[in-house]
Amino acid sequence: MENDNKSIVDEKIEIETINDTSISRIPDIWEKYFHGDSVAKYVLRRVGDNKYQFLHKSCQEYYASQKIIIDIISWKPNVFGIDNQQFQQQFEAYISKLFINYKLLNEELGIIQFIAERINDTNSIYKNLKSRLFRIIESSKNNENVSIAAANAISILNSANINMHNRNWSNIKIPYAILDRAYLEGTNFSNANLDHARFYQTCLNKVNFTNASMNGIYFGEYAYLEEHSGRVNGIEFSPDGTKIASYSEDKTIRIWDTSSRKQLHVLEGHLDDISAVQFSYDGSKIVSCSKDKTIRIWDILLYQQIQLLEGHLERVNSAVFSSDDSKILSCSSDNTIRIWDASSGKQIHLLNGHSDGAKFSPDNSKIVSFSSDKTIRIWDVSSGAQLLLLEGHEDWVIGVQFTFDGSKIISGSRDTTIRIWDALTGQQIQLLKGHTSNINGIQLSPDGSKILSYSWDKTIRIWDLLSGKQLQILEGHSNSVIKARFSLDGSRIVSSSRDNTIRLWDVSSGKQIQVLEGHSSYIIDLKFFPNDTKILSCSEGTIRIWDISLERKIQLTEEYLGIIKKVEFSPDGSKIVSGSVDKTVRLWDVQSGRQIQVFEGHSDEINGVLFSSDSSKIISYSNDKTIRIWDILSGKQIQLLEGHLHWVNKVCFSPDSSKLVSCSDDKTIRIWDISSGRQIGLFDGHSGTVTEAQFLPDGRTIISCSWDRTIRLWDVLSGKQIQTFEGRVNSIEGIQISSDGSKLISYSLDDAIQVWDMSSGKQLFFFEEEHGSDINEIEFFPDNTTIASCSNDKTIRLWDILSKERIKKLEGHSDCIYGIKISLDGSKIISYSKDKTIRIWDVSSGKQIQVLEGHNGGINSIQLSPDGSKLVSGSDDKTIRLWGSDNGKIFDVTETSVNYIWRVGVQSGLSLKDSIWKNTKGLEDEQKLLVKQRYGLF
Repeated sequence: MENDNKSIVDEKIEIETINDTSISRIPDIWEKYFHGDSVAKYVLRRVGDNKYQFLHKSCQEYYASQKIIIDIISWKPNVFGIDNQQFQQQFEAYISKLFINYKLLNEELGIIQFIAERINDTNSIYKNLKSRLFRIIESSKNNENVSIAAANAISILNSANINMHNRNWSNIKIPYAILDRAYLEGTNFSNANLDHARFYQTCLNKVNFTNASMNGIYFGEYAYLEEHSGRVNGIEFSPDGTKIASYSEDKTIRIWDTSSRKQLHVLEGHLDDISAVQFSYDGSKIVSCSKDKTIRIWDILLYQQIQLLEGHLERVNSAVFSSDDSKILSCSSDNTIRIWDASSGKQIHLLNGHSDGAKFSPDNSKIVSFSSDKTIRIWDVSSGAQLLLLEGHEDWVIGVQFTFDGSKIISGSRDTTIRIWDALTGQQIQLLKGHTSNINGIQLSPDGSKILSYSWDKTIRIWDLLSGKQLQILEGHSNSVIKARFSLDGSRIVSSSRDNTIRLWDVSSGKQIQVLEGHSSYIIDLKFFPNDTKILSCSEGTIRIWDISLERKIQLTEEYLGIIKKVEFSPDGSKIVSGSVDKTVRLWDVQSGRQIQVFEGHSDEINGVLFSSDSSKIISYSNDKTIRIWDILSGKQIQLLEGHLHWVNKVCFSPDSSKLVSCSDDKTIRIWDISSGRQIGLFDGHSGTVTEAQFLPDGRTIISCSWDRTIRLWDVLSGKQIQTFEGRVNSIEGIQISSDGSKLISYSLDDAIQVWDMSSGKQLFFFEEEHGSDINEIEFFPDNTTIASCSNDKTIRLWDILSKERIKKLEGHSDCIYGIKISLDGSKIISYSKDKTIRIWDVSSGKQIQVLEGHNGGINSIQLSPDGSKLVSGSDDKTIRLWGSDNGKIFDVTETSVNYIWRVGVQSGLSLKDSIWKNTKGLEDEQKLLVKQRYGLF
């Protein structure tokens, strides 16, 4: 742990080894380049008489960082045998003379990174660098003249991703410190000088800022626009960029002032969910459409409804103004398109055939429409007649757009293609192939030369309009890309995904510039601000504004992890394996949190990881349809198990650990020999996705369950089906067998728990519609007469099998509960949830004993160590956390006995929960509102 106790240990080592003369003997690897015969041959070039310049800035950065490091670690006290306090006093007196105190390194991020890399260097000469940087920060408490050194020191520690939680840093002076993505939970910054410090995406939970000076601090985002009471469906800027319109399932449209971000007015009148909103081109009106089958026109100056357009028989999906604002075009699920006179509200034409969307041509003479019928239609505005039917797409057309001169039409489809058509003849000109899954949308660049497309395949692609060639593939999102937009100058792209992130890209290089994290659910819509370096985004619950002016962020030396799907302890409890959405499997040391190995090879997200019984191998399985076996010592893949035709859902060992059983969305179960990697069995009988398969204790039988409503027993040797348990539910998600092997329980997404007799195969009874929502896991208690279930309804329920009744309900979580663990004596339950917490419960009283908080995203997996003394958790926030108990065992918990030990990974999003801001100085009103919205305390 990077806490005060660890610092003291480091200081003792430092004092004990201070007589080591190795530092003075460090060869300067640059010396030969500066004093050799041919300096220009290496890193310098001559620029004048006896004047030289570095060939590259990185050479200068490296040389400068080495000088700063040696300057820090080579200092020695003038008297040996002193204690830690005396050591600190002598060191403090010298800090103002160190190179690190000469200037802020904020414009020299390369130097910060070079120094940060040495902190984690295993070379013994650097072992005291970290503790000395901490000493520099401490020295700023009493000496304002070392504030530059202190700010640099904390920025360097942050770049090295050193945990800085629970520190007593009251009174420190670190103005302009870069604390982007820093982990500072529980740290005391009371009375500190934090002026102009950067806290972009920083973890500040439970941080004490009492009386701190915080003039000009930077969060990188602004307070939410939060007034809607339902899901926000979309956002639009007015043509002049001064207003924002947001619309929601709460039936309202809200108008906001762009500069002050204050709500100006609420437009009410729709009777149902609002589908779309558009400003008129002159900015004086808004048109909106709704699930209530109506279109409404609003005056923005008066904030009044001025027209109600009725006629559609079902939900209206889109409504847009013509570019001269004289007409409105609407498209409805009733399979009609209607053209309306904007001033009178009267219907001009009714066009039958399409339902999804329609747009005017640039000169307003034509309309192009698209639909799920795979076709595109072109209509004449004046007559309402269909001019052309464009056929060729093999699946649902999801978007169309005229080029700016109106001569061509661009379309995107679920058939993974983009097509370019001649608008006059309807002939297909270009077929753009590259995407491997459904296309979600297309956009034309501002200069009309490029096409942007985004897809379920997690990529964004840029195409040349004239040649049809693919110019760039933008990869980085770990889930389907929902929206992507060009900036006004076409130089950048912003995108959003089901991975809950926003990403900023450079168009010319295709490189990712920034990742914006914080939304707790997927981002529905996003846009660049018209005249500012900001991004506007909306998710199910919030509208957020992000500042992207400081695109050059500090580079953390620790590798970023993806969303953690699974964590497991090794059988001896010394290691942890994790599987992630980033396609990697990683091995961690329990004692230090250090990464031991990273196993790379999977081409899609990891669904699960397992240790072999002797801790020598790791098994991983993935959405890439493969199972892989890795050697822990070498880090190499030793077996690749291929055969499944779809995602691998579960893998389990046989009792003797010689075989694996796997199941898949391909409806099959397969048995594999571990030593050879050969498939030795294929069970094909389920008619739906197989959600689970496992060996029974005898090793001769496999049990499986499926979305086909059945549970099946299979003979391993013959491959024949022995028995079928047929249920009355829609799909079976999981099964558990009692420890005595007499009973079987299954659960399904439609809120049903079924109990079966294993010997006869008869269903004894089932509990139905108690939870009222999807069940995520079910477990037997050790007595085999009680079961526990957890659900999306935020509850854990206990059931008595003998009485066939629910006996208890545990409530406290504020979101879906993903899973539970029961203690060996059945007295306690641990649960983990989408609400970002782990909770420990007393079964007899039904009361919550302790809540483990800290994660900034839903918790996907927890595991107890074999000796029960530790718990590991993996989360959507892209971190892994280790927890330990003061009492020795996690299940022997008292109210505060389980504590956080370490975390790995870079936590996503700005976190301010329970931070204290009493009498802080310099915060702007907007920042105070942001703090309150993120549960900070004033």
